[in-house]
Amino acid sequence: MYFLRFAYYKLFYFLIPVFLLVFLYRLKFYKTPVYSFSLGDFFKKKFLVKKSKHKKIFFFLRSLSLLGLIFLIARPQWIDSRSKVNIEGVDMILAIDVSGSMQVFDDVNDRRSRIKVAKDEAIRFIEKRENDPIGIVIFAKDAISCCPLTLDKNILKEIVGKLELGYINPDGTSIGTGLATAVNRLRKSKAKSKIIVLLTDGEPTPEKIEPHVAIELAKEFGIKIYTIGIGNEKGGFIKDTFFGIRRVGFKIDVTFLKKIADQTGGKFFRANNPAQLRRIYEIIDSLEKTEYQTDIFHRYYEAFLNFIWIILLIFGLEIFLRFYFWRGIHG
Repeated sequence: MYFLRFAYYKLFYFLIPVFLLVFLYRLKFYKTPVYSFSLGDFFKKKFLVKKSKHKKIFFFLRSLSLLGLIFLIARPQWIDSRSKVNIEGVDMILAIDVSGSMQVFDDVNDRRSRIKVAKDEAIRFIEKRENDPIGIVIFAKDAISCCPLTLDKNILKEIVGKLELGYINPDGTSIGTGLATAVNRLRKSKAKSKIIVLLTDGEPTPEKIEPHVAIELAKEFGIKIYTIGIGNEKGGFIKDTFFGIRRVGFKIDVTFLKKIADQTGGKFFRANNPAQLRRIYEIIDSLEKTEYQTDIFHRYYEAFLNFIWIILLIFGLEIFLRFYFWRGIHG
């Protein structure tokens, strides 16, 4: 079953009143000029003068053409309401560590920093989840929500792309506060599946909200947490002004990250390099698909040609009547 909608329907609020005012003025108040011709009597005798009732018909035909043009401006579209689409039914928050250690890189052949790799792979993941609302939370010493759940993937990609270290105080890794902030974004969700993908390269530091509190909150609201420990087990590399590239070590609390995942029904992953992180996101993408079919108004077909043909037919009818059927001088 098809329904007609107008993409720019708000234009009707202005155009329709203007059209009605002009229509009523032309119909009720406008006076047609009257001209006197010396040969008027001659034309009447020869039946070359037509009665004015034909003018009303021409007026209504032109009014219909004008109304059709207004509909075209509002961009008419047909909606296929019978189409079924697969809905993932997953609401998710990407919780990303932006602490100072995320400036380190883990592969001498790929010297993108951990934060750069995390951003690139998060964007790739977002692009794949077309039907899923996604939100963004970042954490370091503190935690903030950068974006609530949204289906606008362009906004999400723009926000993730602009993330930089130092956006919030980088001196700390408040995993518990970050998790609690992410849980808060999901607590009112009615989706079949709710998940948090938490990415970090460190271990928790003293913070306002203890991690165990955040874990209990996630369990209470039925939220599954996938944890990703990013960083080579042997340590990463950093560029040094005097010594060039040197190796540094930041400890990842693997036991703690596994505990978070296990207690909430998620999984823990270790990403030693950018390639592994990409693979991890692909695994999470394949695991979190709770598809179901639903009727949805999602297929739009432009109705422009339909209205064009109608307008042309009305205009053609007026031309035919004026020049072939009711030829002559109108009185």
